[in-house]
Amino acid sequence: MPQHEDDHRASSKPGQRRARHLGLAVLIALSLASCDLFGERGPVKIAAIGTLNLSATPLSGELSAANAALLDATSQGLVSYDGEGQIDTGLADRWTVTTDGRSYIFRLREAKWTNGRKVTAEDVAEILRDYLAPASRHVLKDDFPEVDTIKAMTDAVIEIRLSVPQPALLELLAQPSMAIVNKGMGWGPMRARKVGNAVLLSPVPDPLAEDPEAAEAAANDPAASIELVGTSPEGAVARFKNGYADGVIGGRFSTLPYFVASNIGRSRLVVDPVPGLFGLTFVRAEGFLATDVNRDALVRAVRRERLIEAFGLTEWQQQVTLRPALYARDGGPVPLVPAWAEFDEASRLAQAKRVVDAWRAAGREIEPVRIAVPDTPGGRILFAYVAADFNAIGVPSRRVAMASKADLRLIDEVAPNDDPIWALRRLSCRRDTLCNREAQDLIALATANIDTGQRRQQIGEAEAVLVRYAPFIPIATPLRWSVASQRLTGLRANGRAQHPLNHLIDLPN
Repeated sequence: MPQHEDDHRASSKPGQRRARHLGLAVLIALSLASCDLFGERGPVKIAAIGTLNLSATPLSGELSAANAALLDATSQGLVSYDGEGQIDTGLADRWTVTTDGRSYIFRLREAKWTNGRKVTAEDVAEILRDYLAPASRHVLKDDFPEVDTIKAMTDAVIEIRLSVPQPALLELLAQPSMAIVNKGMGWGPMRARKVGNAVLLSPVPDPLAEDPEAAEAAANDPAASIELVGTSPEGAVARFKNGYADGVIGGRFSTLPYFVASNIGRSRLVVDPVPGLFGLTFVRAEGFLATDVNRDALVRAVRRERLIEAFGLTEWQQQVTLRPALYARDGGPVPLVPAWAEFDEASRLAQAKRVVDAWRAAGREIEPVRIAVPDTPGGRILFAYVAADFNAIGVPSRRVAMASKADLRLIDEVAPNDDPIWALRRLSCRRDTLCNREAQDLIALATANIDTGQRRQQIGEAEAVLVRYAPFIPIATPLRWSVASQRLTGLRANGRAQHPLNHLIDLPN
């Protein structure tokens, strides 16, 4: 990622980048014709878990895996992720970051909306301002507190001005939910049309091609197309097993048992090593849950290693810190390991049970703790193990739906960037979390601080306050998985869990 004044380009020659994105049809066709892995040159068939809606937009709220894949293909953001989870070009084919880190200037590529009108910088600026507006339903709007202004400098240049530097801004802008959608219209790099229950995606022809007819013909080559279907997790796995899909995307812990039960070869499973939050957030602080000590007892009681082993996936790792340890920036604050992590499971259970016994000894009852988890095989396994651990210390519990009133609710989110403060922001004073004003004030100070040393100290102080306050039960890293046939040479594990459809097949050098 650029951290300086020089222009960033994804290749040394502009023509090479245009060939990759806009001449994609020819290259994929050649690669498939030479390999012919399945004995056919038809569209690559992808089963995405979740509903698929051609009219979905980033303003619709949280996107299903199917809708995120569709938007990322038809309406990329200013920048995008490649198949390795690295920043790639998107609607912008180059960008500049000023030396003070407070201005990101993007030059837009030549592109058209689906109605044929040229994409302008003012279009893009207005769309981004709508995404980050206070009343917006955009899932990432609270992750851009540093953004001061977004404006068009020329017809093809847009500037994002920050109040303080944010080195991880490009990672946010590359998220599928930052796709540039104009009143339902996308710009590319692929275009979509409905074909039965599926969406057929084909490359957008090069708008600068010397021979437009040849460019259109290349884009329409079936070998350059992708057939995307949104379906249930069991339907997605069945499609792959029965040869109706070349890959499955959008898997989580909640749906992993479907893969396990399918008997598909383990070599076909792709598990992404992603940082983020996976655990149970306290939604209310009443009764037994009103005190820090009692909430901390529940945090200690969960036997993470035992729970994770129940899913039978060695790549899934337990997590005891509030902030993820992976991908911390050089010199960034190390996540605070809680004091209880030094004890073994038996000792932690004994410590937690003493807290519960003291509460009951004072003549106070404990109402069953309502735990909201997905109504899926994985969700039921998670609840069973957590409930058993709570019961072992004398705390009853019951499972409720994710949308129901609850005392604890699952958070299962991949960190959208490497900002060390993201997790603290996510766990403090949100609609589904408790609110500690001391921690929140420190988070606000750290967010606005341009002094690296002071910011690091404030992050550490805020984290220490939250660890004592115990608003969250960390359990593990988020689990994201896909399934890939040999045909999908470009679908590889990466630290962003990003598998853009236009990168599913490695192109010849």
